Amino acid sequence: MSKLSLLFVSSEVYPFAKSGGLADVAHALPRALNAEYAVEVCMPLYSFIDRKKYKISKRSEHFDITIASEVHSVELYGCSCEGINYCFIYSPLLCEREFLYGTPEEGYADNALRFGLFAYAVAALLKEKQHEIVHLNDWQSALVTLLIKEDMSIKTKSLFTIHNLAYQGLFPRHALEALAIDSKHFTMDALEFYHQMSFMKAGIAYADAVTTVSKRYAQEILTPEFGCGLEGFLKHHEKKLSGIINGVDTEHFSPAKDKMLALAYDDLKGKAENKKASLKEIGLRGIKKPLFIFIGRFTWQKGVDLLLEALPSMAAFDCNIAILGHGEAGYTTKLEELAALHKNIHLSCIHDESLSHQMYAAADFLLMPSLFEPCGLSQMIAMNYGAMPLVHQVGGLKDTVVSYKDFDDKKEKGFGIAFKNPNLTAFLGAFEEALELFANKREYNKICRHNMLCDFSWDKSAQAYSKLYKKITHGEKS
Repeated sequence: MSKLSLLFVSSEVYPFAKSGGLADVAHALPRALNAEYAVEVCMPLYSFIDRKKYKISKRSEHFDITIASEVHSVELYGCSCEGINYCFIYSPLLCEREFLYGTPEEGYADNALRFGLFAYAVAALLKEKQHEIVHLNDWQSALVTLLIKEDMSIKTKSLFTIHNLAYQGLFPRHALEALAIDSKHFTMDALEFYHQMSFMKAGIAYADAVTTVSKRYAQEILTPEFGCGLEGFLKHHEKKLSGIINGVDTEHFSPAKDKMLALAYDDLKGKAENKKASLKEIGLRGIKKPLFIFIGRFTWQKGVDLLLEALPSMAAFDCNIAILGHGEAGYTTKLEELAALHKNIHLSCIHDESLSHQMYAAADFLLMPSLFEPCGLSQMIAMNYGAMPLVHQVGGLKDTVVSYKDFDDKKEKGFGIAFKNPNLTAFLGAFEEALELFANKREYNKICRHNMLCDFSWDKSAQAYSKLYKKITHGEKS
């Protein structure tokens, strides 16, 4: 029996291009599905991608796409990486940029046309090769669902995954005409969102199935608190909405196999050696002091306001704090000021994959005070590396981190420290709990050893996606 053909579409895929967790998902999930499906991954060939390094070569196929009288030349490139075939879409408008996305102020005012072109190119691929399933991710590829519905010659079934509802791909109404989309779709039941055009709504409205990246977040986005104005629209499409928790690439994020570390390890003794090496590297002192880390984007979503408010109090304790990330300039400036004031705070304002691995390996606790978190990968990666997560009990964090107070070594779940309310009192209370737990090294180590043995792989999640694929293609019960 031949495998079902799956085209997995994402605007970013590790290791080629990455701005966040989407790239990690788009790297790992296709690999988990590859045994059961004939998988091809499709993404833009941005100008900064190293074609020689990844042996990316030009394919014979090329075509022109006309959008509102504008002709865009599209070339296809390909490579094989870790057993997966990749199809890269290249067009100057889409790909000749310094960054993936950017703001209008940074010269990315044409993002609607850029990723509209990406969607048209994907639809052209589906006309050329009739994949049974196309799996689309976030707003950048959401318009493909509409283009499939408009073209009766494309028989492909579509699944659309919402990775973060806060980023909806909102553009002025005139983007509709620029993308040659019929105005009949500019309604509350389709693309219109408070007089703007929403790419995200296209994915929700026209896909055959819609998923998001944790069961808890799938429930949360139906409420005004987390629905970002789309809660009513999502409620209308609730029958085709489900939550499937993300997994972790256990090959890429494995302390026993990680070549980015000072020493690969599978026990807490090896972890201690990494902590010693990392503290020396970043200039923090005190191997016996608890090391708290924060790894993520400097944005409101990640709870950086709460972190900034708490850091002076946290730094007054006998501990070390290391922060790695990049993002909004205002947050960066305030973090730099705090790091200059406190000798036990180290700040790295960069995106550095190797350094992030080394910090997971060194850390005793990971701080995730996110205001909302669709899934989160960092908490699962931290547990893999023997670091305990300290999280706001929301979204995927609530699905993946059980309170250490309910520790049961017979449960195949990860344990950490969780606080319910995203305020200073609750966050600092959880921080002080962490200090107390760390002082009880026997109990702390027991929980960390348990967490390192938990299965955070993609296996179960891939099975859940497989059931959905079969349901939409063959009507099989999920």
